[in-house]
Formats: sequence, structure tokens, C-alpha cells
Amino acid sequence: MTIDLHLLILILALLLDRIIGDPDWLWQRVPHPVVLFGKAISFFDRHFNTKDLPGPARRRNGVMSIVALLFGAVIAGFAVHGLLVFFGWLGILVEAGLVAIFLAQKSLADHVGEVSKALRTEGLDGGRRAVSRIVGRDPETLDEPGVCRAAIESLAENFSDGVVAPALWYAIFGLPGLFVYKMLNTADSMIGHKSETYIDFGWAAARLDDVANWPAARLSILLIAAGALAKKGISALGNTIRVAVRDGGLHRSPNSGRPEAAMAGALDIQLAGPRVYGGEIVLEPMINGSGRDTATVSDVEAGISIFHAACTMLTLVAFVVFLLLL
Repeated sequence: MTIDLHLLILILALLLDRIIGDPDWLWQRVPHPVVLFGKAISFFDRHFNTKDLPGPARRRNGVMSIVALLFGAVIAGFAVHGLLVFFGWLGILVEAGLVAIFLAQKSLADHVGEVSKALRTEGLDGGRRAVSRIVGRDPETLDEPGVCRAAIESLAENFSDGVVAPALWYAIFGLPGLFVYKMLNTADSMIGHKSETYIDFGWAAARLDDVANWPAARLSILLIAAGALAKKGISALGNTIRVAVRDGGLHRSPNSGRPEAAMAGALDIQLAGPRVYGGEIVLEPMINGSGRDTATVSDVEAGISIFHAACTMLTLVAFVVFLLLL
């Protein structure tokens, strides 16, 4: 399949995901593909990351495991695509639906929107409950501005690795590329931690995930900047780019800081800084330290608006490239 056909399918998938998102009724009946990826990762974790192994052996097993998982993802991608090819246009539509499953436009906006809704209707306790579903930090340590910052940071970071990255990998490499990316991203979330259990076994997954997300994180800056221009004007565009370039490298992740800094600039608020995970304080520099130090519910809602505009720009870019390749 050529890149132009990948782009056509991607455009359909982005539109489908934007409108429908992840239907709960479907995943109550059949397992989500990411759940299947997770089961495969758990199999390797159970069998090749046992406590009796020394660190070097765990690291070796982790490298071999992620290579095997990614190879399996490539084979699955080619197999599924090869099957769908036989069905012509119907296969194209089915593939678009499959790609949409791996995108997170509507689900991400809905989850972050639930935080602002809960803060407005239920107060701080409701906001803490809602934000705990999308972030890993301890919600009880957050005041209302902290809840708002956490929601905005999650929105920006997941725009990059939940929307832009899978779209980019599919556009270039088709279903094998998309499956490889989602397998890698899932592995990073499950075993790519710096805990005693996973610091060695998950080392390869974490490093490869950083590489896989590098292009999308930088592209996300431009898309968020375009969204800021559409929603807040030319000054927001300049501030988005300026803060992203200046502060994007302050984050502990080589990628997450880029979209977070872009969103901080777009909204002119401070993000990141010290946070609490599992009872431990993680000290990080403040992104956009010259911005407003108090995030509000209105900022969360403005962030969602910019996010929607950035997603629209991603679809338009795919459409323009598709036309150029015709």
C-alpha cells in the first residue's frame, strides 16, 4: 500500500475517531487490541523478569523480549492488512476503523473535559477523582490549580503520544508501523519504569519509546501553535513557539516537555514543577516560569479548545499531503 492510500485511510480514521471515539459498548464485548498487547507484554514479564535474575540478565531479557514483541507486531500488522486488501474498498473502510481505535482524540478530550466539569459541579474532591483517572500523581496532594495543571499537562502530553505519534507511524509505515508503535508505547507504560523491578528489564522499551516519540513531540509543537493561532490569535502563536523552544527540554522526559511547553505558552500558564508520585516528591523545573502561576478551570477548557484545533490541523495537513501525492 502506498503512502497516499495510507493518508486517505488516516484522514478517514481521524474523522471517525473525532466523531465516535472509543465506544464502550464494543470494548465491553471484545478485548481492545491494546489489551491484547498488554497480555503479550505481561507474558514476557512473568517469564523473563524473575526476581532471582541479576540486573544484566534482566536487561538482556528485556532487550530480547521487546525485539520479539515488536517483531510479532510487525507480523500482525502485515497479516491484518494482507487480509483486508482482499476486500477492496470495504477493507479500506475497515482498516480506517481499526486505525481510529488506536487514536485518542475524542477520548482524551472527554476525559480532560470531565475534570473541568467535575470541578465546576462537585468542587475539588470531584476534580481530584476525575484527574486521578488520567494522571499518575497523588490526587490528594493537589489543590484546584494543581488539578487544572495536571489535566492540561496530560492533555498536551497525550496529544503527542496518543494522537500525533500513532498517526505519523501509520502514515509512513501502515498497520505494521502503527502496531509497532502501540506495542512499544504500551510496553513503556507497563515496564518502562525506573523501579527496582523494571529499571533493567524495561530499559530497552523505555529507550525505544523515547526514539519512537521524538518526531511526533516536535511536530506537536507546530500543531499546538496552529491551534493557539486559531483560538487565541497571533500573540499566542508566538508565545507557544517561544516557550516550547526555550523550555521544552526542562522536562525529565526528552519528549513530553515539548507539547507541555507548547501548551503552557499557548495558555500563558506555568506547568510541571514539583509533583508527588506514590508519596515521593519529584522535583522538576517550572515550564514557562514567567507565565501565570495559577491555572483555572477556564484554562482547562481553553486547552481543550486548542487541542481540538490542533487535531483539526493534523487532519488538514494529512489531507494537503494526500492531495500533493495524487
